[in-house]
Amino acid sequence: MQSNLSSESLFSPFPIEGLHDLTVNSTLLELPLCDLQIESTCLGSDLVELLQRWPLLPGAILTENGRFVGPISRRKLMEYLFLPRGLELFLPRPLQVLYAYICPELLIFPSNTTILETSKRVLKRASLLLLDPIVVQINSSTYRLLDFAHLNLAAWQIRGIETQVRYERTQVQTLQSEKMASLGRLVDGMAHEILDPVGFIWGNLAHVSQYSNNLLELIAAYDACYEETPESIERLKEELDLDFLLEDFPRVVASITSGAKRLKTLVASLQNFCHVDEVYPKPADIHACLDGLVVLLKNRLRSEILLVKDYDRLPPVTCYIGQLSQVFMNILTNAIDVLLEDAVSEDFEARPARTVKPTITVTTQVKSRPVPDSEFPERWVSIAISDNGPGMSEAMQEAIRESFTVEKRAAKETSLSVSYQIVTAKHGGEFYLRSHLGEGTEFEILLPLL
Repeated sequence: MQSNLSSESLFSPFPIEGLHDLTVNSTLLELPLCDLQIESTCLGSDLVELLQRWPLLPGAILTENGRFVGPISRRKLMEYLFLPRGLELFLPRPLQVLYAYICPELLIFPSNTTILETSKRVLKRASLLLLDPIVVQINSSTYRLLDFAHLNLAAWQIRGIETQVRYERTQVQTLQSEKMASLGRLVDGMAHEILDPVGFIWGNLAHVSQYSNNLLELIAAYDACYEETPESIERLKEELDLDFLLEDFPRVVASITSGAKRLKTLVASLQNFCHVDEVYPKPADIHACLDGLVVLLKNRLRSEILLVKDYDRLPPVTCYIGQLSQVFMNILTNAIDVLLEDAVSEDFEARPARTVKPTITVTTQVKSRPVPDSEFPERWVSIAISDNGPGMSEAMQEAIRESFTVEKRAAKETSLSVSYQIVTAKHGGEFYLRSHLGEGTEFEILLPLL
């Protein structure tokens, strides 16, 4: 028989010291583990003596020539000793006899298993086994026992911490949402104020262009009628450089028209992006939404990135267009970041230059799916945004997909996880990620056509 315990160091009354430092990712190694080992050739009375000496121990680990056999819980020992003639049957005999009767269900956890994961699996045990200690494997030859009460207390503390963190994060997200909504309304108002003077400029430019053409025609007519021009007028022509003015004035008007058009398009795109969704979804033009976002991202779509639009004919899609704008913006920004980072890596690592220009492709189409027991297929609108960047490994893709789950999203929200939630939960759509190393990445959004 061997024991590595001391009454001062193993167990202490509740609350357990140190549990206040636990986190969501804490493992079983951070809990007090029992290291009471006893050989199977020892008598039952020897085990009873040990358990009487340390009344808080949940049980012992049975070994045979130093090798792990299994756990014997205090509860099971007492249960069999209280059977008729149990004291006579088990106390004077080797513990291997008692263990043969008990035949405990072996549920062994590696020491790096998280406390929450262990708690979930332990609670699935049969109710009669629920209070039995848990076996923790430290390494290939070392095992410890964990009291279920300690595990349960730690799990409840962690869930309390998790709930508090989730509450605080929800508070922050609510404040952030309110700030973003206020900012959206502010930007929308500013865009509206900018659109008014731009509208005046745009509306009058047609008249300015017409008037300038009329004036130029009048000057040409005067030149044709007067063969001899007074000297003062000739001097004025030279001072004004009339020939250059006649040539450049149409170009100036055209340049002002182009700038006003671009400004009007930019402000309209900004206004659409900051659009505050109504309570109910409304039909929207997906292509107009995508084009507006491209205008807003034009400063990031540098000359080295090619944007290809492969648009199919789409009907109006009933949706919350403001939220979908955020989804498209997140994916486009992610694609731009990947391509720019890859280009910087090429320069930094002195890799061979790409033979294919960095490209982002936006593809839209209507897809049909057969419906069981129905002659009418489902119709979906597909918006696929792909890039020809370095792609992702399977581990990276799995990490992104895990971030879409409720547990991971509650722990840390990312732009892609928010996009997934908007598409699936808010619109009843589907969100797909496809990627291969060296072949680029594609995000596809499927929205139902109602």
